[in-house]
Amino acid sequence: MAQLSDEDILLKNKIAERITFFRKNTGLTQSEFAKKHEIDRQLLNRWESINNKRGVNIYTISKFCNLIGISLKDFFDFD
Repeated sequence: MAQLSDEDILLKNKIAERITFFRKNTGLTQSEFAKKHEIDRQLLNRWESINNKRGVNIYTISKFCNLIGISLKDFFDFD
């Protein structure tokens, strides 16, 4: 697997931070969110982890957005 550039790492980390931000805005812990949406808590933890070397793909982000009822545009609307 190719090394991520510094710019890629920043984007990967920002996506993880956005997932965490939106999940916390639901008022649910990782465990509660995972149970409510019938996903594995460890999977959600990987989505939120900045230490995950792989990051998440656009399909995962889209799935997350559907779970919380926002658009991809809303998800990526950050500085």
